[in-house]
Amino acid sequence: MAVLPIRELPDPVLRQKSKRVRVIDGSVKKLIADMIETLHAVPGRVGLAAPQVGVPLRVIVIGIPEEEDIVLVNPELVRKKGERLVTEGCLSLPGYFGEVKRAESVTVKGRDQSGKEVRVKATELRAQALEHEIDHLNGVIYIDHLESPDKLRRAEAEESQP
Repeated sequence: MAVLPIRELPDPVLRQKSKRVRVIDGSVKKLIADMIETLHAVPGRVGLAAPQVGVPLRVIVIGIPEEEDIVLVNPELVRKKGERLVTEGCLSLPGYFGEVKRAESVTVKGRDQSGKEVRVKATELRAQALEHEIDHLNGVIYIDHLESPDKLRRAEAEESQP
């Protein structure tokens, strides 16, 4: 396993529509393991999509602290319910955040890393992360959802850090 470099805008791989995974073979399993290790190595982590590590395949991992990791291959958003305004940032656009509209709850289907079909129902941060990472697979970045460019803000440096 390895910690992979995270691609940042304007890297063109972030704007490509990712390809479906045909077979979950050793190379895909290695990619998943590397993505999990990369996600756990990054502060402020929540999720990671394969394009963010330079691989245009439909693979995402969600790693919310204190919760079980989710791995989805070829994820599809099958249901969205409600709407809420959330503050979002992205590992591929460090130092910025903005308010976007996301669903209150989502249902996503896909395959786990062993190839088994799974459905994930999620609310709150987990739902937001699933929407955000699936957007990456379609070449969409959260800033594309901002009402206007002036809604993007620079993160303040944390002065209280030791």
